Amino acid sequence: MLLRDSREFLQRLPAGWPRLNHYFCCQAHPQKGESMKKVVIEGERKAIVIDAPDPVPRQDWVVVEVKAAPMCTEYKGFVSGNANTSLGHEASGVVAAVAQPGRVQVGDRVAVMPQYPCGSCQLCVSGEYIHCESVVDFADFTQGGEGRATMAQYLLKPDWLLPRIPQDVSFEHGAMACCGLGPSFGAFERMGVDAFKTVLITGLGPVGLGAVINARYRGARVLAVDSHPWRAARAAELGAHEVLDPEAGALDRLRELTEGRGVDCALDCSGAVAAHRLCIDATRRRGKVAFVGECGDDTPLRVSPDMIRKGLTLMGSWHYNLGLMQGIWQVVRNSGDALDRLISHTYPMTRAQEAFELQATGACAKVVLDPWS
Repeated sequence: MLLRDSREFLQRLPAGWPRLNHYFCCQAHPQKGESMKKVVIEGERKAIVIDAPDPVPRQDWVVVEVKAAPMCTEYKGFVSGNANTSLGHEASGVVAAVAQPGRVQVGDRVAVMPQYPCGSCQLCVSGEYIHCESVVDFADFTQGGEGRATMAQYLLKPDWLLPRIPQDVSFEHGAMACCGLGPSFGAFERMGVDAFKTVLITGLGPVGLGAVINARYRGARVLAVDSHPWRAARAAELGAHEVLDPEAGALDRLRELTEGRGVDCALDCSGAVAAHRLCIDATRRRGKVAFVGECGDDTPLRVSPDMIRKGLTLMGSWHYNLGLMQGIWQVVRNSGDALDRLISHTYPMTRAQEAFELQATGACAKVVLDPWS
């Protein structure tokens, strides 16, 4: 049944009949053949906004009208000139169209989780979807359709990756449940960070600053490391007890601050090999170290002194288990002022070029695009 027919049907229903509109395919936008705006990287330090076809709902994949689109590491491609037409992997918005009844309804306020996992393997079913080994081929599933980019007015996502945003949470804060807070939230859960722990955080980009928020929410003592003055200052504003310059004897100072014992837990958000070693060397015996900063380089690791004799637990953490969703909403709800500092800049999507240029300087935290202004 076409949309216009379903609406006519609903209008003809006698008064008092149940509202059934969410069982029909979609509301007015988007319709096949219409176009939306999205950001693309065209070349070295050149980002533009273009027209693209609206995505179309299919099976349990629904269309979301994007209200807030956080920017992540895409700026690296902007600087290098790596052309990209599918920018972004985190967002928040409103369900705009569905193809069938499912887990969400038109009008639901949702956060958009990253990736396109299969949804049926053991990892997905257990909530560890981020590690799915059978990722859906987006182009094949959509027959070449649009909707993968989050730096756009509309996107397409499986409904089970769209947790509802609490009504008392804004779209901007709701979008922080993805990369702003997600990687460190998952890592701290696994390391058991609490008010009795001293935590080291290396790398104070948006993910590292989100880690400061997560650690302080748990009551932990936070020691942070970064060489960028703007980021160091923002970490202090967010509650880091001390922020160290990695080039100024950071390891000695960390040992001094922990009375020679070392930190209980360390989290690297930088992806720098030197930071990896600092985390390993600064963590106490039987302590825990997690890595969330992406890195493809070799990190020197000595099995006997680092692992066996010291008894360290090392782990990688990409995201958090979906079963912990209510926990992250608690952090979001109770960290409003901190999230306002984490979101340092908001730009209309039409000024994406300016937003990328700012990100490239490092003098910012989380930058969010508004696709509709």
